[in-house]
Amino acid sequence: MNKTCLRIGHRGAKGYVAENTIESIQHALSLDVDGIEIDIHQCASGELVVFHDFTLDRVTNGSGEISEHILSELKHLKVKEQYSIPTLEDVLNLIDKKCLLNIELKGKNTVEETSRLIDFYVDKKGWKYQDFIVSSFQQDLLASVYKINKKIPLGVLTDTDLDQAIAFGKTIHAVAIHPDYTMLTKTHISTIKSLGFKVFTYTVNDKKTISRMKKHKVDGVISDFPDRI
Repeated sequence: MNKTCLRIGHRGAKGYVAENTIESIQHALSLDVDGIEIDIHQCASGELVVFHDFTLDRVTNGSGEISEHILSELKHLKVKEQYSIPTLEDVLNLIDKKCLLNIELKGKNTVEETSRLIDFYVDKKGWKYQDFIVSSFQQDLLASVYKINKKIPLGVLTDTDLDQAIAFGKTIHAVAIHPDYTMLTKTHISTIKSLGFKVFTYTVNDKKTISRMKKHKVDGVISDFPDRI
């Protein structure tokens, strides 16, 4: 991908279809995105499920912590009254190398299975490591991925301290820094890129701000409305 600014759908195409669902990801693909960002947790039966919150209450008809439910229980729930909670494998099989997949690690027990699945899809399904980027706000999780497999591209999420994110990014040879767009000036972006990192900023939804980010030469914009990029 040699585009100046990658168009990355946030949780699929969250602005159009319920977040982190197969239908939302399918809609993002229909918009010809360059990448899709999703969030993952490990459920009680061990599978990785695509879901943002640590609890089920906000977007489903269930309640309690997602990590305390087995997959069969989660599959009986409805997101926004009509959609199902997918597994990471469901999403991988849908995307099937059509675009970059940004996997954000949320829950604590996501590292080993994420690393295993990425290896499997690279070794057996024709994906490349460059088709993935694993990101997180939780730096211990990124450090653990780096220890397991240094080939997996990593992105450091931050909404508080750019300098600290950059410093940590160097220790794990991250390929990208993922800052909240409200933190970024043209100088910040230039500095981060001069240090060898890509800049993928989130969650940018209004056209004026998207235009400013592109003018300042970010490498990718993560948006609920990726067709606006």
